[in-house]
Amino acid sequence: MKFKTFLLAVVIGSVMLTLLVGCGSSESAEADDSEVRKVKVAYDQSSKPISWVDESGNATGYDVEVMKLVDEMLPGYEFEFIGTTSDDLLIGVEQGKYQVGVKNAFWTEERANKFIYPEEFLGLSSTGLVLKNENEHIKTLSDFASAGFTLAPIAANNAQYTVIAEYNKENPDNPVLLEAGDTFSVDVIQWVIEGRVDGGVQIEGPFEKQVVAEDGPYHNLVDEVVYNEFAVIKTWPLFNKNEQEFAEAYDKAINQLKEEKKTSELSTEFYGRDLFEVLESAE
Repeated sequence: MKFKTFLLAVVIGSVMLTLLVGCGSSESAEADDSEVRKVKVAYDQSSKPISWVDESGNATGYDVEVMKLVDEMLPGYEFEFIGTTSDDLLIGVEQGKYQVGVKNAFWTEERANKFIYPEEFLGLSSTGLVLKNENEHIKTLSDFASAGFTLAPIAANNAQYTVIAEYNKENPDNPVLLEAGDTFSVDVIQWVIEGRVDGGVQIEGPFEKQVVAEDGPYHNLVDEVVYNEFAVIKTWPLFNKNEQEFAEAYDKAINQLKEEKKTSELSTEFYGRDLFEVLESAE
């Protein structure tokens, strides 16, 4: 009788242990799921080849594809990519509607007061002068300034304004004539071709899209205007001010991606060349 009682106790104990283990596993799985944080990544949906929506309705472009790789390296986060406008991205990230945004953003002091700039930059943007063919010998900002050429106005809150302002600060004896525009950007190509100014600052992507591409609105001017690169500028994701931990996680991931040359591969895929090599040779 005592032996049967003992066996019954063993059986009951085993069943209870199995139930407890099962409950513990279930709770652990739920805890693991709850640790994955969903974050919203805004991107400028009309900025090819930097970021855009492809024919299948999918987010793509250099900035987006790099952030997809970052997502894969951060098991504690799940990225939701949201296409929007440049203005909504800036407002949305600042207000916390989105946790981070990508839009080929340069560094500016104004933005540094509104957003977290991580330690590691995201990519690089070719920046150049749009000129008439007759002025193709103007290769640098120094050449442009020395010639006394006029520059298309740039809004003071446009990062391109900061690029020229920094050059002027470093070269007070040969500054570019810089005028702050009333709007965020002007149609640089139109201003140049009409002779309203001698040149304008533009990044390579839009020039390729507008002039070089056969379906570009200014493709008819492909033999009349040139794009002369004068610098490659670091571009950054913009994090909401409350996302320091997220920004630090991004830093670790993007640093590894750079070491593995994944960013170089994507630069070649979307820009036709490895801009990271251009930066290294310039430095």
